[in-house]
Amino acid sequence: MTYKNVLLEIGTEEIPSRFLPDTLEFLEKTAKDDFKNARIGFKSLSVFATPRRIALMVKDVDDQQQDLVNTFKGPAWTAAFDMNGNPTRAAFGFAKSKGVSIEQLVGVEVDGVKYAHAEVSEPGKPVLEILPELLPALIKKIVFPKNMYWNIPSVRFARPIRWIVAMADTNVIPFQYGGIESGSTTRGHRFMGAKQIVVDDAANFMERLYDNHVILDQEKRRQKMIAGISALENDLDGAVELDPEVVNENLYLVEYPIPFFGSFSKKFLEIPEEVLVTSMKKNQKYFSVRGKNGKLLPYFVGVSNNLASNMNVVREGNERVLRARLEDAAFFWAEDLKKPLASNVERLKTIVYQEKLGTLHDKVMATRDLALWLCAETGMKDVLQLLDRAALLAKADLVTNMIYEFPDLQGVMGREYALRNGEPERVARALYEQYLPKAAGSELPEDIIGALLGLAERVHIITSCFKVGFEPTGSQDPYALRRAARCINEILWGKAMDVNLGRLVARSCEQLAIQEDVRERIVAFLQQRLHVQIREKGYGHELSTLALSVAGSRPLQVLRFLEVFSKLQAEQWFVELVTSAVRVRNILAKSGDASASVDESLFAKEAESRLYAEIVRINPLVEEALAGQDWKALAGYLSELSPFVTSFFEDVLVMDPDERVKCNRIHLLGLCNALFLKVGDLGILKGV
Repeated sequence: MTYKNVLLEIGTEEIPSRFLPDTLEFLEKTAKDDFKNARIGFKSLSVFATPRRIALMVKDVDDQQQDLVNTFKGPAWTAAFDMNGNPTRAAFGFAKSKGVSIEQLVGVEVDGVKYAHAEVSEPGKPVLEILPELLPALIKKIVFPKNMYWNIPSVRFARPIRWIVAMADTNVIPFQYGGIESGSTTRGHRFMGAKQIVVDDAANFMERLYDNHVILDQEKRRQKMIAGISALENDLDGAVELDPEVVNENLYLVEYPIPFFGSFSKKFLEIPEEVLVTSMKKNQKYFSVRGKNGKLLPYFVGVSNNLASNMNVVREGNERVLRARLEDAAFFWAEDLKKPLASNVERLKTIVYQEKLGTLHDKVMATRDLALWLCAETGMKDVLQLLDRAALLAKADLVTNMIYEFPDLQGVMGREYALRNGEPERVARALYEQYLPKAAGSELPEDIIGALLGLAERVHIITSCFKVGFEPTGSQDPYALRRAARCINEILWGKAMDVNLGRLVARSCEQLAIQEDVRERIVAFLQQRLHVQIREKGYGHELSTLALSVAGSRPLQVLRFLEVFSKLQAEQWFVELVTSAVRVRNILAKSGDASASVDESLFAKEAESRLYAEIVRINPLVEEALAGQDWKALAGYLSELSPFVTSFFEDVLVMDPDERVKCNRIHLLGLCNALFLKVGDLGILKGV
């Protein structure tokens, strides 16, 4: 027998929307683990949430807990039973201690030795006896970014719990939590539903809520919200921008979504679009609307939690609130334009960037110097003047009124103010693109100026933080240095910039008078982050390690090396070459000094002469390919060498009885190994 539906609903005051997605994920995992650990079988488990309730629905739950069978190892069989098979005192003692009879002991072989074992079975309890303990314990495990308490200080939750529904089909699961008795009475929508709803069967729970204007299933609630918004687009003659962040926030702000639209004065369209969109999104949770030409329209779409008798009243109220916000934005915009962006640079001297790292002006000047050095280093002197100007103005927008009100618009406002001030378009764009990418895999800078500026700033941040002891730990990275390192690599790959990070870090360390041991830790940190990222791209650990050893300070070359050599691993000649490299290394490890010169007159086999000639021919070509990071050419030279090494080991006995011949062959292998080591330790590809 099974219970078709086991229900738990925790009714609360309104929980902040940002808490709920993570809470649902945690609750689902924890509930599954708890049911499994309690040996309660079920078919499926689902979790739901609205601002006023968190619910758990478990389908087809066994009515009886599964039996628990424990197997205990006892004495050796020869100690438990004598030669005639009669039980000894050891057998009687073991059986008695486990509550079984002698006849229930069985012999089980462990590591070649037979032992007496006892199986002790613990019958499962009825599930209705277990759930009254399991469910309140589950509620207690739910965690939130911020908790509060109300009646009982020891009981904490995101918001006060007002009711609890706990049922197995038609049976109430009785327990108490936070002073609230569980029962079968829930509540409908705060404004449009009944204050008390008695649930006669857990199977009818969601239907009863829907009848009272609560759509419990967040995915169905999402569908209704999106459908309602789509219906408004015909009236607006535009497309609503369904920002995923705003969609999710509205999803958990309402129990019954009622989309509506409003308008604002066209005069506000003179303000940069990002300001309008940010104001609507951050402050009011509104969606912006764009026309067929892609330009912003003077409309917004909101989601109400209440179907008012006159939705015009709702619209007008929201329009008044937004108008006040946009009036403030328009004022900030006008005030900031009264003085040029460049005049703000001096004010950066009054803002402490970090107590141990000086002012924001200090940071700007150091980043500027590093960016100009990088520009020259990479041979991009044609953009030097533009980069210099962009670096100077990079943080000038941080002291504007608009950024004080909307911090998320840093860079955006720098770009807009620069354009209004008549700064070159590429300079203005760089003020925005210095912050790209903002997240892994997101938009990269289009212009090289923004890329150079972004690289310089991130390297400066990393080196500065290492200098004052703010290195990331296993659980802490308060200055987001790992993200900075990730962005550095993504820019270098995305823009195909062949930058030597080792030299760039050294330059930054020179600026900041950083000691050598700290510089080495910075380089190691960047190498480790690079290794993580190339592993994420699907390259194997061993090949990634080889690539880092060959071109580790140049992330672009590491990636290009991997692109070439990952295709070689399945080719027979490469497999044979790696095997030969390992064999050469092992022989030399046992043979002492192999650095002496090779005497061609001692060659007794043609395979020796041919290998020596090939090494001499290929050696300068390999060095040239390595110097030019021509990985395809390098692979080609190695493919030419491979058969000569393989033939050598097939035809030649290295440990010849003649000591002079043996030493000469070891010296030849020394030359071969030296050539291999120029490429890297190929042996790691075989895990040795």
